[in-house]
Amino acid sequence: MSAPAPSPLAIVDAEPLPRQDEVLTDAALAFVAELHRRFTPRRDELLARRTERRAEIARTSTLDFLPETQAIRVDDTWKVAPAPAALEDRRVEITGPTDRKMTINALNSGARVWLADFEDASAPTWENVVTGQLNLIDAYTRDIDFTDPRSGKAYALKPAEELATVVTRPRGWHLDERHLQLDGTPVPGALVDFGLYFFHNAQRLIDLGKGPYFYLPKTESHLEARLWNDVFVFAQDYVGIPQGTVRATVLIETITAAYEMEEILYELRDHASGLNAGRWDYLFSIVKNFRDGGAKFVLPDRNLVTMTAPFMRAYTELLVRTCHKRGAHAIGGMAAFIPSRRDAEVNKVAFEKVKADKDREANDGFDGSWVAHPDLVPIAMASFDAVLGDKPNQKDRLREDVSVAAGDLIAVDTLDAKPSYDGLRNAVAVGIRYIEAWLRGMGAVAIFNLMEDAATAEISRSQIWQWINADVVFENGEHATAELARTVAAEELATVRAEIGEEAFAAGKWQQAHDLLLQVSLDEDYADFLTLPAYEQLR
Repeated sequence: MSAPAPSPLAIVDAEPLPRQDEVLTDAALAFVAELHRRFTPRRDELLARRTERRAEIARTSTLDFLPETQAIRVDDTWKVAPAPAALEDRRVEITGPTDRKMTINALNSGARVWLADFEDASAPTWENVVTGQLNLIDAYTRDIDFTDPRSGKAYALKPAEELATVVTRPRGWHLDERHLQLDGTPVPGALVDFGLYFFHNAQRLIDLGKGPYFYLPKTESHLEARLWNDVFVFAQDYVGIPQGTVRATVLIETITAAYEMEEILYELRDHASGLNAGRWDYLFSIVKNFRDGGAKFVLPDRNLVTMTAPFMRAYTELLVRTCHKRGAHAIGGMAAFIPSRRDAEVNKVAFEKVKADKDREANDGFDGSWVAHPDLVPIAMASFDAVLGDKPNQKDRLREDVSVAAGDLIAVDTLDAKPSYDGLRNAVAVGIRYIEAWLRGMGAVAIFNLMEDAATAEISRSQIWQWINADVVFENGEHATAELARTVAAEELATVRAEIGEEAFAAGKWQQAHDLLLQVSLDEDYADFLTLPAYEQLR
């Protein structure tokens, strides 16, 4: 008797979208279902392991390099696979969500790479998840254009040789996709985003002389990297493309991953192309993991934690050394400034800061870096051109002068700055404004001339939580308390109402955003990710 056919994926509680059948084909959904059956049980085990590790950090207030993987670190013989031609030169990368206008602008931006984002720069509404995939398919078939309904401006792709190479970022392991379920269980968002993109585009990209390239977010251990590697091996066999066609760059944006950089590259060595230094999520991860660690782990205002802080220098220098030792690209952090169309002086000051930041990264040995806006591409390009010249990267700079001890990565108390009352007010203001936009389906939001994404809201609410729980006293003598946070939040809500007017305020999700920020900032039981309770409210 033959075995029963496996259950199909069900689309649950989702309004049909135009052209969704082009993405949600039976064959594509069967592939995602198979990914789910094979890999979700291990995903669940690894999420449970995160909780255990976090409990261990709470008990010890320390971290160290893993003794059980020392042999991998001391073995100088292994390297990651050579970079494919399309990823050899990554000197400037632009990031952004996969809406239609951004897809065209990012591909046309002059950056070498576009991080096409289904993660922190995209609120995971069903529409964003499905149409984002459709926009990428249309871009590869050159069947994409866009006319801005307000300005009437038309957007179209430049010639193929001028377009950025796409590196797609799926959601992190912790997020589920409630609209796709197998036998009543939601599929991990990571497998939905990866699966649909890979299934539709892997061969198409090979035909274009490129390949299915990915950024892997929120990784916390080499075992999570191993899971991704197994997904890649299975997926390549499933669609019949050569092993090693997939390439992955891992964001080192959690404090635990910073202690396992070599092991992460080792697990992915046939598919790895680099590591990236993701600043806001990294700081959020330090707060989250060491939130019981007392005063020595209290971070000051987020804007005072620059990349020149000793513990941040340790992190970035170790990343460059690790990558180059293993033949991988080291990609620097984000320049999030959004140029003002009205204030030339604001732009002048900001552009100087961006230049200094990119000059530092290029001189430290990074092979490329991120920007959030096309106007920043030439600034970052000039910084890397000055150091690289005609070379595609500087992986030959081994940075053997760098020596980082385990304690250096968590020496938060080497920073002289302290939390301020203005820092609290800014965290509340940015948090409310970002969450409100996210609840309306926007994941990348310009706030106070900076492009903010979910990592911004995470560091904002984490700092409010940490300062209250550490009983921080601000420079004006006020204590950080839940009551003070509520007062400031009420004042910020009133400020927004006055700014935008009653009609726009009522049409938005401002009260909901205010309430959610306070919930995740004040609850004694700290939520692992703001996006988990927020996703319950995303419609």
